[in-house]
Amino acid sequence: MEFTSPEAEQRYAALVRASPATVIGLDFDGTLAPIVDDPTVAHIHPDAPDALIELSRCVRAIAVITGRPARQVLALGGLDEVGDRIGDLGRELFVLGQYGNERWTSTDRRVISPRPPHGLAGFLRDLPSVLRRVGAEAAYVEEKGLAVAVHTRRLPDAAETFDRLLAPLTASAHEHDLMTEPGRNVVEIRAPGMDKGLTVASLARELSADGFLFAGDDLGDVEAFRAVLQLRRAGLATLLVCSASSEQSALLGMADVVVDGPSGVLDLLRRFSTDAASLRA
Repeated sequence: MEFTSPEAEQRYAALVRASPATVIGLDFDGTLAPIVDDPTVAHIHPDAPDALIELSRCVRAIAVITGRPARQVLALGGLDEVGDRIGDLGRELFVLGQYGNERWTSTDRRVISPRPPHGLAGFLRDLPSVLRRVGAEAAYVEEKGLAVAVHTRRLPDAAETFDRLLAPLTASAHEHDLMTEPGRNVVEIRAPGMDKGLTVASLARELSADGFLFAGDDLGDVEAFRAVLQLRRAGLATLLVCSASSEQSALLGMADVVVDGPSGVLDLLRRFSTDAASLRA
């Protein structure tokens, strides 16, 4: 764990003081779960459930904000059970999937989701020919219901294939009134109009937060970081945490704290829990 400046250490201390009214926002892949070649088996870090349950004792709410479908994250994280334990403590767990388009809470316990975007079916029909044109037929296509993700991580030339794919996938997405969200050897195609930043801002309003921590690792988290910076300008106690990797550096310049992957995120959350509990004692 590394603070990026003396001001960042002060922000951490201020957030600890504001912990009873603080919302903790967490990305899933690369933040709570290690990045793996097969996204369907990206299970949460084994220490995460206990860390989240303990953290919930000292904050207003915890929200997993992810590009994955909510049901998939619930399964990969065992978050149904985690939500039960957090509910027993009088707190709430949110799982906000597909960048916030889907919503599950430990109180309501059902996934609320809109219909798939109109152009997605047409994009999927065109996708095989797009992949053939750039020699990427072996890329893994993950259908998410509201979006499609094209992964190159399993390929021997993952980074080069990603670079070849991004422009044609973006062009095809635009033809179908969709947008692309590049990530770590993955391109996600989805409807415009929702991102993690809008989700962060909405959640802060809904819960009347006085503090907000967000931890992420990839380009899809940039808007969430920007939203937290806006909350900071509005007077909230805030902290931005980068779960660092050698594959992506987009968040480093914005972060208050840099940690080493999911294990580092959990170390920070455990420290926050301890410091907040000590302050209340």
